[in-house]
Amino acid sequence: MDISIFNAKYLKKISPRVFSFVNKANNIEELRKLLFDYTFKAEQNANEDASDDASHIARIRDCGTALRNIIKKSSEDAAGFSMLQALWDIGRNQDRPDLKPAFYADLLYLLLGLQGQAPRKALDSIHLTAIKSNGRKAARERSHQLDNLWYEVDRRMAAYPYGLDEEAVVRRDRRRTKILASLGGTLEDWQNWRWQIKNIIRTPEALEQLVKLSGQQRKALKLAQKNKLPFGITPYYLSLMDDELSNRDAAIRAQVLPPMSYVKEVATIEDNSCLDFMGEEDTSPQDLITRRYPAICILKPYNTCPQICVYCQRNWEIDDVMASGAFAGMEQVEAAIEWITDHPAIHEVLLTGGDPLAMGNDTLEAILSKIAAIPTVERIRIGSRTLVTMPMRITEGLASLIAQHRKPGRREIVIMTHVQHPYEITPDMVAAVDKFRLRGIPVYNQLVYTYYASRRFEATALRRYLRLVGIDPYYTFNTKGKDETLAYRVPIARILQEQQEEARMLPGLARTDEAVFNVPRHGKSYLRSREYRHLLSILPDGARMYEFHSWEKKVSQETTTFISTDVPILDYLQRLSKDGESVSDYETIWYYF
Repeated sequence: MDISIFNAKYLKKISPRVFSFVNKANNIEELRKLLFDYTFKAEQNANEDASDDASHIARIRDCGTALRNIIKKSSEDAAGFSMLQALWDIGRNQDRPDLKPAFYADLLYLLLGLQGQAPRKALDSIHLTAIKSNGRKAARERSHQLDNLWYEVDRRMAAYPYGLDEEAVVRRDRRRTKILASLGGTLEDWQNWRWQIKNIIRTPEALEQLVKLSGQQRKALKLAQKNKLPFGITPYYLSLMDDELSNRDAAIRAQVLPPMSYVKEVATIEDNSCLDFMGEEDTSPQDLITRRYPAICILKPYNTCPQICVYCQRNWEIDDVMASGAFAGMEQVEAAIEWITDHPAIHEVLLTGGDPLAMGNDTLEAILSKIAAIPTVERIRIGSRTLVTMPMRITEGLASLIAQHRKPGRREIVIMTHVQHPYEITPDMVAAVDKFRLRGIPVYNQLVYTYYASRRFEATALRRYLRLVGIDPYYTFNTKGKDETLAYRVPIARILQEQQEEARMLPGLARTDEAVFNVPRHGKSYLRSREYRHLLSILPDGARMYEFHSWEKKVSQETTTFISTDVPILDYLQRLSKDGESVSDYETIWYYF
């Protein structure tokens, strides 16, 4: 990817009108007014041009709105950076070494969009063209175009590995045989979840006996071990990794193998509570309880998992994989449940952790029975990734134990899981899901939109396959904006682009998830709705800065906002290019604000 054009000289060449205002203005405030007038005029001209289609007009409008937001005095104060001053200095040939290529790239595309010169390469605009005929002939032409569009979508989704493909199933069977031989287990052992827990791989040395690691993966794991960072992988999940080093299983490895950037960042932290990105300590009215919304609360009785996702928002609370003493104890759990009973406004309880399905049946049943006994609780959610990491945990007995608390018309029981990639879907997972579904228990998925699930149509393929195995897409989470998880983060613009240009191609039942940004201490902000965020600035390094509003905005007399710095779009595109992606496929990303 050639980034040499992203500089002051090329920016001025492409946008002479904008920089003519810089030369015309006597001061910054005059420039602000001139640019405001310019953006409004550009939108007016687009609206009056009968030859412009609606999407073209919308892009000019969006770019005008974005630029006005950025150059507002209030935005500059909040961001601590002045875009107007940067434009002033660029236009008057003042040296600005702080402005990086990613800054010039984002500003360049913004100004091109405002001038009506933006790239328009979304799939639908390529395949769906204007039809001049009428009636049946027009319908058949349109149908032919839709065929071609879907063939392209299907081709792109098929590029990603799917765990139910015959080749993948055979590959995983071979991996299972190899792991069992090394661990001295049998097929019967493999299907025993307690055997899986007993044989969790916890050290780099043990791991490397069972799977090939890259040099960087090996170094990061050894440093993690030296600094006592929690780490572990179930034998089952390890079988999903390929024997050979390739990109096919990159999303699976990324779940559990911490990158060096993560290890170095976390290793320097002495107080783990500073990793509490969501501010759960500030939203916990009672031990084990988190509450951010009126009618639902979180109950966390068990503070560990069979394995730990690197970017999990709660891994700062976990001492080790399947750590002893992770269960809070029934006395604390009962106190938390009593608190819920005393707050009848709460109609829904999310039982999570840690992973509550890593507890034994007796403990789980004791907790579920006490929650179900609360008259005002009409829904119990169980948040668990065991369907993905250890599906043999979902026995007939466990499924029946959970299902007995389902009372149609009175109480619903729901499983919330986290499938991250189509390659994680296996026959064992399908069987586990089916045990719940056959007992009237729906299963929903919460995808975290990390770099490893962000290529064109990758998440779309996941949604399609999830529906086929009985899992409903529920949320697509923006990766938390934590410094230590930078390697996983994706620009918000990419999530918006994926929702509009890719997920939208699926039938409605397969795209039921909502893209959200989790606002610390407040909860989810729906990315589809612009009224809950606005673009404050493009910072010198090219990162967009957003101000997010709480969901409480419409119902509370006083709410606070949260300012978040995104990852630069150019950095993301360069990374994709390095991994073999065609950056031109993503070019419309700049126009999602």
